[in-house]
Amino acid sequence: MNYARATNIAVEAIPVIDVGVRDDAAAADGGGIEEVARQMRAAAESVGFFYVRNHGIPDDLIRRAEDVSRRFFAHSEPEKRAVAPLDRHRGWLQVGQAKMYAGAKVDLKESFVWGLDIPADDPDYVAGNRMHGPNRWPDFLPAMRPALNAYFEAAHVCGRRLLGAFAASLGVAPDYFNARFAKPVTRGTLVYYPPQPPDAGEEQFGVAPHTDYGVLTLVHQDMTGGLQVRTRAGEWVMAHPIPGTLVVNVGDLLARWTNDRFQSTPHRVVNASGRERYSMAIFLDPDFDTPIVPVALGGEAAHYPPVTCGEYILSRFDRSFAYRSKE
Repeated sequence: MNYARATNIAVEAIPVIDVGVRDDAAAADGGGIEEVARQMRAAAESVGFFYVRNHGIPDDLIRRAEDVSRRFFAHSEPEKRAVAPLDRHRGWLQVGQAKMYAGAKVDLKESFVWGLDIPADDPDYVAGNRMHGPNRWPDFLPAMRPALNAYFEAAHVCGRRLLGAFAASLGVAPDYFNARFAKPVTRGTLVYYPPQPPDAGEEQFGVAPHTDYGVLTLVHQDMTGGLQVRTRAGEWVMAHPIPGTLVVNVGDLLARWTNDRFQSTPHRVVNASGRERYSMAIFLDPDFDTPIVPVALGGEAAHYPPVTCGEYILSRFDRSFAYRSKE
């Protein structure tokens, strides 16, 4: 079988952090919020990936979101095509519509993208903001909208708690990363990976090697496996599914915002299982016009000029998604 290879490391080689402690938790045993922040910073500065347990997203919300994901992707292509993207990054993307910049072939996956659920008369959408717009909910699956909106909100709460812990770990203002989330450009993405044919070659991926564009990514993956992470030494390793956890990874904007203290780590998916694989990702990002100004601690020079969140993400979309060539 000719798949891209990765080292089958021990499950615990990527940090697993219990983030369920309360702000008032006693830290005598090293389990308080300050210790959580320290562990998160250490993971973000070294691996750029970690797992979180006791993340606060109720199991029933996860199950509901998983259920509508499987039901949606099981529908026919003509049905799903009715909710293909129009003028915004929302809706169903079929196999062949995504190609990561480092990939030689298109990604072998389908996805469904949604975001903040806003109406067609939203003033930002009407004014032409290219990251705000109505979601493309399918008429054939009415349960999808409430299930995904509930998951989106719960994941957003979790993600913002993590950003608060990151701020605490750096000694900056508590709301340094969280100050501008009035109308975030966060996206949720359901992903379906069919089994990769064993003769597709080592350059075929479910999703090709890439770094995530935004601030922070939270991923719920099923137990199929296939997520691979590149270490700082250049070795690809397996990020095994761990029940009851989310995978969290630093995106390019958070690396930029922290002046490269935090690592935005390349990762990819190779579905060599012979089974279908499903995942749910929340790409957490603040308001469109949030200035991303590198935090220079200790008098160091900024590595990057300021950029706005929305325009940076749009520039990355334009390089990765085939449907955007029509705009």
